[in-house]
Parts: sequence; C-alpha cells; structure tokens
Amino acid sequence: MRPQPSIFCAMGIALFCSLSFVSQALASDIAPPTHIRHQSVPILGVTMNEARHPVGIVMYVMIHFQKRSDHDGLRIQFRKVFGRFGPLARKGVAMAIGRAATHAKLDTDSWTVVLSFPYSGLTMYGDSLSAMVALSVIALAKDDTVQYGRTLTGTISDDGHIGAVAGIPFKVYAAYSEQLERVLIPDEPHPLDGEWRIPFLMHVSHVGTIEKAYQGLTGQALFSRMPFP
Repeated sequence: MRPQPSIFCAMGIALFCSLSFVSQALASDIAPPTHIRHQSVPILGVTMNEARHPVGIVMYVMIHFQKRSDHDGLRIQFRKVFGRFGPLARKGVAMAIGRAATHAKLDTDSWTVVLSFPYSGLTMYGDSLSAMVALSVIALAKDDTVQYGRTLTGTISDDGHIGAVAGIPFKVYAAYSEQLERVLIPDEPHPLDGEWRIPFLMHVSHVGTIEKAYQGLTGQALFSRMPFP
C-alpha cells in the first residue's frame, strides 16, 4: 500500500481557494445567521522531500466563520474532502480557538467555524498551525482581516502566550521562497532548531503574546483601546 503524503504542522504557494457555503433555513421561524465571513490563510509546516530530508512548505487553510442566531455553543467542523486534519491538528486548533476567544473576551456560544485543507491526498499533522488559525478566526469574528502575505507559526497557551514549535528555520525559508511578506514566530526558540540565519530582506518578527501576534497579523489591536509600542 502506498503511504499517504503528510504535512507536519502547518504549510504556500499563491493558492486562492473559493468554497461555497450555503445556509438554508429549515423553517420560516428560524432566523438567518447574522454574520458570515471567510478567508484563506497561509500555514507554515515541515514535510519530507524525495530524499527524506525535512523541508519547509507553505499551504493554505480555508476558514469559514458564521455567527448563528442561537447560543447553542461553539461548533468547529473539519471538512474531510480533499486534504485532512490529523488528530493533533484538530485538537490543537480547537483548544487554541477557545483560549484565544477567552483571552479576547469574546463569547463563542453562537460561532460555527468550518475548516478546509484543500490539498487532495494530504494530511496535516501537529499543532503549530493552531495559533494562526485561532487568531484568524478571532479576526473574522471582529470584522478584521489577516493581511495578505502574513502568517504565524506557534501554539497558544492557557495564559495567552504564543508557544514554541520546532522547524522554524525550514518554515521561514519556505515563506521566503513563496514571497510571503512577514512571518511571526514565538519569542521562545525551540531547542531542536539551533542557530540559523534569517534570509536577506525577510521580515521575521518574534511575538510572545496573543496581543502582539494579532496586531502583527491584522495591523489592528486585539482590544480597541490597548496601546502598542
């Protein structure tokens, strides 16, 4: 049996995906959703090349956000068409969305989040995509937008910090090759990464908190009155 290709924890090329999500009322007395937005965001990851050497990769995840009229709780759906999300990726994303929303003081009871990984035959493993996906969801909920060409790799801790992940050099070099504008990485380096150099003219920013990461991705403050240096 031929093994399934895999992507480790977050991955682009200029890929523009358009998914159509149609909401239909099941009865006339059900109110329509009050807020629907979506965005395709770049995710950084590490995979293996033909020589079985680790290389960075950039791919895109489509995020569909809907604020429903009910308050029946947060719903997160991982679509199984095309590519798939591995168990750790699903768990990491769900935890990160909850932590980011709590830290941002946002009520998730009416949110539906649908995630798609539109690469046939690939599976995304690991959780280093979780901070990027979670803060992108927060941006959609707040009517902000992740700016084109910007991405983040890392996790989100209980206290609102961006957690360290491995493979940063590979991911930064991949972002550089794909001409992404800015990469946000955790303040805390991973011990497996060692010493490495930032590619010439590549904009890499260290971020330690959700607030700084959100501002770096969107250009907006997480809290409207919070000053930034």
